Parts: sequence; C-alpha cells; structure tokens
Amino acid sequence: MTTTSRPTDPAAARRSLRREMPGAAAVLADERDFTAMRRYASFPFDDHAGYLRQMETLLRSLAAQGVLTTVGLFDPAAYAQYCADRSLDPDRPDSRSRYTAEVARTGATVTYDGEPLTQLLPLLAAEADRQATWDHATALLTRAGRCETCGADLAHAAFTRAGQAVQGLLDALGDGTHHLVCSIAAGDPSLLAVLHAGRRPGARPRLDEHEALVFCTVLAAGLALRTPGGIVSRSTPDPDHTASDPADDTNGDPATHPIHDTPRDTVRGWSLRDAWPHALSAGEVFTAYCTDADSGEPVPPEPGVSYAPGLPVTPPPDHPCHP
Repeated sequence: MTTTSRPTDPAAARRSLRREMPGAAAVLADERDFTAMRRYASFPFDDHAGYLRQMETLLRSLAAQGVLTTVGLFDPAAYAQYCADRSLDPDRPDSRSRYTAEVARTGATVTYDGEPLTQLLPLLAAEADRQATWDHATALLTRAGRCETCGADLAHAAFTRAGQAVQGLLDALGDGTHHLVCSIAAGDPSLLAVLHAGRRPGARPRLDEHEALVFCTVLAAGLALRTPGGIVSRSTPDPDHTASDPADDTNGDPATHPIHDTPRDTVRGWSLRDAWPHALSAGEVFTAYCTDADSGEPVPPEPGVSYAPGLPVTPPPDHPCHP
C-alpha cells in the first residue's frame, strides 16, 4: 500500500490548495472597449497593447502554477449596467472583479491552455457569437407557444424535429468531414449556426456538443416559426476513401466533375419548407453559394469544389395537428 505525501509547510500547503482553485479573467479584446474603460480613474492601463501583454503574462503565470483559468470578454456597457443594477461603484477594482466572476458564471468563456492571446481571442469571439446566437434562437422559440389543438409545447416539438433532421442529414452525407451552416431569416442579420462533423466508416459522427446544441436550436426556431431558411453543407471525403459519390448526379461528366488527384470538396444545400429541410438542385446550390449575400452579384466558384444536389432526408411521421 502506497501513501501520498502531504505538504507540511504552510506555504507549500497554500500553493497546493491554490492549484485546486480555478481562476477567472475577463479581457477587453478590442481598442474601443479598452478606451471605454479608461474613463474610470481606478483603471490602471493607458495602452491597449500593453494591457494585452500584461494579461497574457498573468495568464501564463497562473497556468505555470497549475491554475485552471476561464477567460471571457469584458463588455464595458454590460459592466456599467451590472453595476447600476447592484448599486455598485463602477470605478472600483472590486466591482470589476465581481463582474468578471459573473461573466465566468453566465457568459461565453474558453479555458486558457497556454496559447498566445492572438490565438485565444478569436476563439473567445466565436464562442461569444455562438452564445448570442443561442440566446436569440431560444428567445424566438419561446414565441412558438403551445398547439391550440393538443396543447403540446411547440418549441419542444420543433427541437426534437430539428435533432431528427440533423441526424438524417449526417446519415445522408455519410463518411468524411462536414461543415454545415444553418441560416434562418429571423431579423437583421439572419441567425447563423455552424456545425462541424466527421465520421469514419462504420463509426458514429463526431460532434462538438455545444455546436450541435446551438445548431439544433437555430434550426428548431426556423421550423417552429416557419421562417425562410436553409442549410448548406461542405464535405471533404476521407483521403483513404475517395470512391465516387453514388448520389452525385454529374454522371461522370468531366465538365462538371473533373478528375482530381486529391479529394475535392462537395457543396450541397437544402431549403426549409413545411418544417423540414428539402433538397435543392445542383443549380440552386450553385446559385446560392456563388451569389454575394449583400450585393446579389455573382461571385466566381471556388476551384476544387463541386456543387451537387442536396440529398433527400425522410421526415418523421407528422403529428396529427402539428409538425
């Protein structure tokens, strides 16, 4: 039987305990937010670049001590509102500490793993976008209410249906690496959610659970509210399994499906109609993918990309009074 030595020196014991206490940091990611905080006399920084260097040094120091640190974004406007709601003086370091703890508890965060802030901040911004998208989509779903006939929770029914649709899409796409984008016309700008999935032959799809949750919530909002929307997939085959796709309707025409030595990406699309994704034709996919969303002008197709029809996805049986 082995025994674990325990620190007897008080300082060593405190260091050991410190490693088991997670930390939190909220970063002023851009110059505008940094400038907004400079109006507080207790804010000790004058230069944004210097502030980021100091923040990175601190994060690296904590990581070197074995301290797990959660990093979020510091939003000056949200901070001012937070202080006003709680009658806190915003020009105090302890008020900023309280807000940072709130961000770590309720906001979009990532775990610091020793990377430079230049790599961390884009990940944090993407996570914040996902959180905002999920919040917006959830708020839209609450408007669905209940079925007037049977009293069913239409938001729950739509989310279940969205999960079935995503599973059907991934089954239809098969093996390879897939990048899916769901777009719902629910305000300006439209709601967008991204899902990355990969599957090896004979294996289940590999998904990021948080991405999948946001994607299904956005899709469910579109299905529940019957808003215009669509899904686009971009798939890269497994380099070890590059057999031709039997669902591709190009029929080997070299003008539409030229021979490549390396796997080529395939783009497919679906539109949302009658609370379900319906396959687009290859021409519709090409038009949707090669049109500038802002100007409506055509953009050149990408080299090494084929535009194929969406694959049919069988919907579940309809409920007698709602999808």
